[in-house]
Amino acid sequence: MKRNAFVAGAVATAAFPARSGASALDDQIARAAARSSGTVGVFARKLGSASSVTYNANERFPSASVIKVVILLSLFQYAEKHPGAFAQRLTLRLGDFVGGSEVLDGYNPGNTISVDTLAHAMIEQSDNTASNVLINYLGFDRITATIRNAGLTKTQLHRHFMDVNAIVHHSENLTSARDMGMLLYQIERGAHEALYTLASPASCHRMIDILLRQEDRDKIARGIPRGIPLANKTGEIDGVRNDVGIVDPYGDSPYIIAVLTKDLNDFSLGNIAIRRIAAAVHSALY
Repeated sequence: MKRNAFVAGAVATAAFPARSGASALDDQIARAAARSSGTVGVFARKLGSASSVTYNANERFPSASVIKVVILLSLFQYAEKHPGAFAQRLTLRLGDFVGGSEVLDGYNPGNTISVDTLAHAMIEQSDNTASNVLINYLGFDRITATIRNAGLTKTQLHRHFMDVNAIVHHSENLTSARDMGMLLYQIERGAHEALYTLASPASCHRMIDILLRQEDRDKIARGIPRGIPLANKTGEIDGVRNDVGIVDPYGDSPYIIAVLTKDLNDFSLGNIAIRRIAAAVHSALY
């Protein structure tokens, strides 16, 4: 990445004054992080580039719902070995239902639902019940193997979503900006270059298509110009606002960005920090 070639775009200019020099982007990220009211981690990398943008990139953060991308990857890896997996219908149980389930709230215990519908609900509406059903379908061991084989050294999925008992016992879902960024980088590379990376090119394409339909557009999406496609996954819990995504995944110059936060005293400042960082990174990489 040619950092000395930074030219602030209209969105970035509104957030930060333009500065020249090799450290301009780093300075803008650091200033946005300082205003966040918490701790921020950043990883960004343009497809085909050997260099990356990092800020606390290896620090562990509560993953919130961004870890659902890992579950999605594990599901596609499973489906490649088990044709027909997405068409399989699962029976919902009373214990499956938890809060934060916009889609599955319309179902009842005893109803059946396809794995494909569950995958879309987990990502597009961040449905927690759908996510938990898929965790049970795949099993924690399989998902952990996906994490390990993908080289995600700071990532762990140790509990279901909205599992209050697990939270009390400090069984947490964690990740880092680098882990999530490199996960998306390999998915984009698989689709863009028709390579088997973490999954087949066809699976990578399908995962990106699902991520493009993710409905929360309040973070990275508000930091980049309108009209540019964004395949992303957001996450929110107390003190945490996260967003990770592929910007312009089917374009000529895609890049990956992951911005994680924790210990926020003001959630709105966390969202603003993500938008400002996204604007600065976009001006530098796109």
